[in-house]
Amino acid sequence: MNNPLQNSQGSSRRLGWLLAVPKLGIVLLLAALLSLLWLLHRNEAEEERTSLIKDVLWLEQNLRFHLNGNEEQLQQLALEIADLPAGQKRFRLRAEHMLKNSPDIAQILWLDRSRRVVDALPTAGSEPDSNAFGPPATAKAFDVASRLGKRQYSAPYFLEGGRAFVELHVPVFHERRVSGMLVAAYPLDTLLANQVPWWFTEKYKVEIVDDSDRQYATKTRIEGNSEQRYEIPFDPPGSGLLLRVTSYHSPDNTLQRLLVAAIILLGAGVFLSLWLVRDLMKKRTQAEEALRAEHAFRAAMEDSLTVGMRARDLEGRVIYVNPAFCTMTGFSAGELVGHTPPMPYWAPEQLEETFAMHQTVLAGKAPLDGFEITFMRKNGERFHALVYEAKLIDGNGKHTGWMASVLDITERKHAEELARQQQEQLQFTSRLVTMGEMASTLAHELNQPLAAIASYNTGCLNLLSSGQAAPQDILPALEKIAAQAQRAGKIIRRVHDFVRKSEPKRAPCQLGEVIEDCLGFIEAEARKHQVRVECDIPTLPPIPADRLMLEQVLLNLIRNGMEAMATTPAANRMLRIAVELGASELLVSVSDQGCGIAADVREKLFTAFFTTKQEGMGIGLSICRSIIEFHRGQLWAEENTLSPDSSGTIFRFTLPLEAA
Repeated sequence: MNNPLQNSQGSSRRLGWLLAVPKLGIVLLLAALLSLLWLLHRNEAEEERTSLIKDVLWLEQNLRFHLNGNEEQLQQLALEIADLPAGQKRFRLRAEHMLKNSPDIAQILWLDRSRRVVDALPTAGSEPDSNAFGPPATAKAFDVASRLGKRQYSAPYFLEGGRAFVELHVPVFHERRVSGMLVAAYPLDTLLANQVPWWFTEKYKVEIVDDSDRQYATKTRIEGNSEQRYEIPFDPPGSGLLLRVTSYHSPDNTLQRLLVAAIILLGAGVFLSLWLVRDLMKKRTQAEEALRAEHAFRAAMEDSLTVGMRARDLEGRVIYVNPAFCTMTGFSAGELVGHTPPMPYWAPEQLEETFAMHQTVLAGKAPLDGFEITFMRKNGERFHALVYEAKLIDGNGKHTGWMASVLDITERKHAEELARQQQEQLQFTSRLVTMGEMASTLAHELNQPLAAIASYNTGCLNLLSSGQAAPQDILPALEKIAAQAQRAGKIIRRVHDFVRKSEPKRAPCQLGEVIEDCLGFIEAEARKHQVRVECDIPTLPPIPADRLMLEQVLLNLIRNGMEAMATTPAANRMLRIAVELGASELLVSVSDQGCGIAADVREKLFTAFFTTKQEGMGIGLSICRSIIEFHRGQLWAEENTLSPDSSGTIFRFTLPLEAA
C-alpha cells in the first residue's frame, strides 16, 4: 500500500529536480552566451588592433617621409644661400615655393649667428617669431644645431593662442663655419590637418602627446575607445613626442549584445530588484543624514565667518544676513531681513550714491573686483566697506538674487592714509637732505651774483662821488646789477620750490622744463666735480605728473651719477640725459661713466635703507621708485654698455603720456 506522505515527498523531490533542470539550463545558456560574447569580442578586438597598428605605421611613415622631404629642401636652400651673393632673393623664391607646397609650415626664417632675423616668410602676422628673445625651446635647438652643425628639431612649445609648435633648425654654412640658421615653424595641429587623410580620421582619433600625456595637437575632438589605442614615437621631431591613434567605438554586434544583456537582466531581475530597493532605502537614509550634517556644517561655517554675508532677491529685498554682517552694522537679522531700500545701514549723506550703486548691482553691472562704499552702524558710526557682489543661483540653476560679501576696511583705510602721509614726509625729508648736501655749492653759486652786485654798486658810488658821472655811464652798471639780482632770485626760487611741502598733484607739465630746472640746480656742482652734462631731449608733449616729484627723482639720479664718477678721469666724466618718445610713454635715461654697480648690488639697489655710501641713508632710490610707481611708470638700473669702455650705469624710468 502506497504511503501518501512518501508519495508527496517523492513528488516534491521530482518537482525539485524538474525545476533544477531548467534552472541549470538557464545557467548553462547564460554561461554559453557570455562565453560566446567574450570570444566574439576578443576576436573583434584583436582584428581592430591589428588594423590599428598597420594604419598607425602607415601614418607614421607618411609623416616621416613628408618631414624628411622638407628637411632636404631646407638643407638644399641652406647650401644655395650660403654660396650665392644674392642669398636673400634666393631665400625668398625657395621659401615661397616651400610654403605653397607645404601648407603645414607656418613660417620660414633665416637667422644670423646671433639669432637675429635676416629674412622671414611670411614677414608679418605670423605666430612664431624665432629671435634672441624667443622661447627657451627654440634657443636650445638653435644652440644644438649650431654646435653639431646639422639639423635639429626643437622641443614643442605653446604660444599665447594655445597652439603648439615645433621648429626645424638647419645650419647655414659659410667657409665651413655656421653663419646662420634656417628655421621652419610647424604648427602641430596644421601638420595633422594636412597630412592625415579623411578616411583615417573617420576611423581614428589622432593626437600628438608627450610621455606625461600632455596633448599638443589633435585631428578631431571626438573621443575614441581608450581600449583600442596605439602609441608610437613621433621622430622626427622627437623630444619625447608620441603619435597616439585611438579607434572610435565600433557599433557592430550591438543588437546581439543587447539581446544577451536582456536575457541576463531578465534572469536576475527579481533578485536585483530586491537588492536595489534595499540599497535605495539605505542610500536615502544616508542622504538624509548627510543633508542634515551638511546643513549643520554650513550653518556653523556661516555663523563663524568674520566676513559679512548678505543676500537680496531680484527686487533688492534682503532675504538673508549672517551674524558677522549683523555685528558689523549693529542691526539684528530680524531688523534687516525683508527690508527694502533705503536700508537702515545706508549713510544719509551718501544716500543718492548708495542707491545708484544698488541699482547698478540689480542691473548686473557690479564691478567684478568689488567696490568701496560707506555704511552706517546702528549707533550712527560710519565705516568703510568693501563689497563683492555675485549672482545667487538656486538648485535649478535659476538666478534668484544677489549674494554679497562685505568686509570692514576702515582700519585698512586709516593705515593706508597713515602710510601715505609718512611717505610724503619721507619725500620731504629727502629733499631737505638733498638741499643740505648741496648747501655749500648753492652758497657758492649764490655768492657769485651777490659779489657782482657789490662790485657794480661800488663802481656806481665811485662815479657819483666824483661828480662827473653822467646817467648814460651809470645805466649799464645798474642794468648788470638788476640781471645779477634776477640770477640770485632764480637760485633762491629753485631752492624754495624744491623744499616746499605740498600735496602730490599730477598736472600737465613739460618734462623738458623740469630737466632744465634740475640742470640749473646742479650746474655749479657739475663744474665743481668737472662733469660735462649732455642732453638729448626732443620736442615732447605735456604729461600728467607732479613737477616737484619728477625734479626730486632727476636730481637724485643726476647727483648719484656725478658721485659715481669721482674716481673717473676728468676727461671721461660725461653725464648724459636722454628722453625717447614712445607710442604711449616716455623713456628717460640718466647714464654715467663711473665705476658701475655689481649685479648682486643692483638687485638690492631700490630696497629701503640699503646704501653703498658711507654716510648715506639708503632712502633716495627707494623714494625715487615710489614716485615713479605713483606715476604708473617703472624705474630700473642696468649696465652702461654704450659708454666707450662699457663702464658706468644707466638709470631708466618710464612715464605714461596719458593719465590712467
